[in-house]
Formats: sequence, C-alpha cells, structure tokens
Amino acid sequence: MDTEAQPTERDRSSRPHGPEPDSEPQGPEERSRFALPSRLGDWLPGGRITLTALLCLLFLLLLNACVVQPFQIPSGSMEQGLRIGDRVLVNKLAYRFGAGPRRGDVVVFDGTGGFGNADYIKRVVGVGGDHVVCCDRKGRIEVNGRPVDESAFLYPGDRPSTVPFDVVVPDGTLFVLGDHRSASSDSRDHLGSPGGGMVPVDEVIGRADWIVWPAAHLTRLERPGAYARVPASDGAHG
Repeated sequence: MDTEAQPTERDRSSRPHGPEPDSEPQGPEERSRFALPSRLGDWLPGGRITLTALLCLLFLLLLNACVVQPFQIPSGSMEQGLRIGDRVLVNKLAYRFGAGPRRGDVVVFDGTGGFGNADYIKRVVGVGGDHVVCCDRKGRIEVNGRPVDESAFLYPGDRPSTVPFDVVVPDGTLFVLGDHRSASSDSRDHLGSPGGGMVPVDEVIGRADWIVWPAAHLTRLERPGAYARVPASDGAHG
C-alpha cells in the first residue's frame, strides 16, 4: 500500500494559480549594531585584542572610581590584623546610600587638613554623639559609659592607650584609632589640632572589607562584636 499522503480536493483548490509571487525585495543590508566597535578594532594597532584590552582597562578605572578601590597598607599601625604591604579592597559604596560608618569598622579616609596629606586606614571607635574615655579602672576604653574589650584585635602587648582622653565626638565626625596603639598616629595625637583629631565622615573613602593580597592573607574583615553592647547616645548612629 502506498502510504504517501495524497493531497485532498481542498488542498488542490487552496493552491494559488500561477507562479508564486516573489518575496519582498531586500533593502540595503542593515548596519550591524556592532559596526563601530568592529571599525575601531580594524583601526587600532593589534585589532580586536587591543580594543578588548582598552575596554577592560576602562571598566577597571570606572570600578576603581565608583565601586571598590585597592589600598596598600603603608605602616604597622593596624597590626596584627593588617600587615605592611597587605592590599585591601575598599568598598566605596558602603556609606553612599544613607548608612554611616559604625563602631568597629575599618575605614580609609583622606587625612588632608587634620592628619596629613595622605590616605589613612584606622578603626572607628566613636561616631557622632559618642562619649569616648580612656581609660577605666581596668585600663579599658569606655564608649557611652560601656567598657569595650578590644583584646580580639588589639596588638599583643599593647594597652588600649597610654594617652588619657575624654572626648565627645561631634556629629558628622569619627574618632579613630589604630589597632597597634603604640605604633599608630591617630585621633589621640591630634586632639589639640584643628578638628580635635576627629575625621569628617565626608572624608571617608570607604570601608575596608577584604584583604586580597598576598593570597595567603586572604580574609574578610568583619566588624568585631566588642562594640555590640555599646549603647547609642543622643545623635549616635553606631
């Protein structure tokens, strides 16, 4: 039996008589949306490889300007957590959407005008409105009347401070200290300078979130729990 499907009467009648009309004439070929990059690749020495490298460089520059920025640790003021030569990634968006620095954050800031014409990295000990005192009878720093146990990050053998102080942090500023107190030039050393050793929040570049180099030191920098029980003062946001 022949199993090939046979056209029905309807099939025959539905076929148009005469030759099928030609398809629509094709207009000029549309220009590719990638024509410009392709032309640039043809124009540049090295072609598309050079173009790809330049685009990657542009992306990295934008990333560095707006999102994250690498920062090399220049001194031992934040040992033992951050060692000389370590490279950290600074999150530049951490405080850009309403959130402010919190006690315990490690921040990078522009010290021009107060600390010196350079970028610095320190730990936030007090935020706007905080009353920071050193030291209590056991040699601990107090914030808003609550002693802070800094043993988890303080450099071994260092005291919280050999310099006594009793300050109220103005709104919009930070009181910062290095973890290696005996080797750190920080808010304590500028109490008598313009600004009283405080760092304007507007001068904070970002929060150090990761140690990324050397690879053996790869670590996420967590906010220590030592400040969790510090009560907020009027105007404080920590």
